[in-house]
Amino acid sequence: MPTCYRHPGRETYIRCQRCDRPICPDCMRDASVGFHCPSCVAEASRTVRSAQAAYGGKPSDDPRVTAQVLIGINALVWLLISATGGAASVWVDRLSLWRQDVVLSTGGGGVVRIHGVADGALWQLVTSMFTHVEIWHIGFNMLALWFLGPPLEAALGRARFLVVYLGAGLVGSTLVYWLAPINVSTLGASGCVFGLMGALLVLTLKVRGNVQQILMWIGINAVITVAGRGAISWQGHLGGFVGGILLTLVLVYAPRPRRVTWQVAGVAAMSVVVLVALVARTLQLG
Repeated sequence: MPTCYRHPGRETYIRCQRCDRPICPDCMRDASVGFHCPSCVAEASRTVRSAQAAYGGKPSDDPRVTAQVLIGINALVWLLISATGGAASVWVDRLSLWRQDVVLSTGGGGVVRIHGVADGALWQLVTSMFTHVEIWHIGFNMLALWFLGPPLEAALGRARFLVVYLGAGLVGSTLVYWLAPINVSTLGASGCVFGLMGALLVLTLKVRGNVQQILMWIGINAVITVAGRGAISWQGHLGGFVGGILLTLVLVYAPRPRRVTWQVAGVAAMSVVVLVALVARTLQLG
């Protein structure tokens, strides 16, 4: 009578469906057909490839989460500004993007000095992406993020989606730093949102999808940007859109062999270009 290969003193008539070795009830592991032994189960676990997103990395368990967190951060900043005076809140000046120090008059006849990026307020390049004053402004941007974010995260994975979102916003801030008027502040997540539109365009072209609808939305927003250029930061919109396109091109067209290496190299190269642009502008303003 056969005995379990792991427990020689135990008689058994059950065999592993993969290796055909006899196994006792303690060694049986349920399989789609029959039972497997512990050794075969362990070997299968080592050889089965882990699931990956379409362009590398781990797929998101719930692709809505990142957009929800980003919306939550924007909402918290907006609530802080609203609770401390709205457009007159000191937090608007601290978090918005200023090119260099400016001196503004206060309501009581005094003056206040506001620091800009060229004078050390580097955080404004990022905090301005999460800063809104008017409810229509945050409402429009967050609605766009809610619709664009999840499908993009489902395709790219969480880490790569954040690279596109934050990277596009930073490219937008950099173009604002170069081209916007010195004494005017810039704020809002519009650069990030335009980056997502650019990313969606690249992905749609990549899979040979119908780009008509996304081109229509890009065109509508471009017209709004041009028509309202006196009050809307066309620099942030254009920079974000271009940044989103370039970053997504790097991520989705990276060669499959050593894909992660190519993606990291491409994003790093863009980061260096942005850093050089920021340093050059700071030296120019200084």
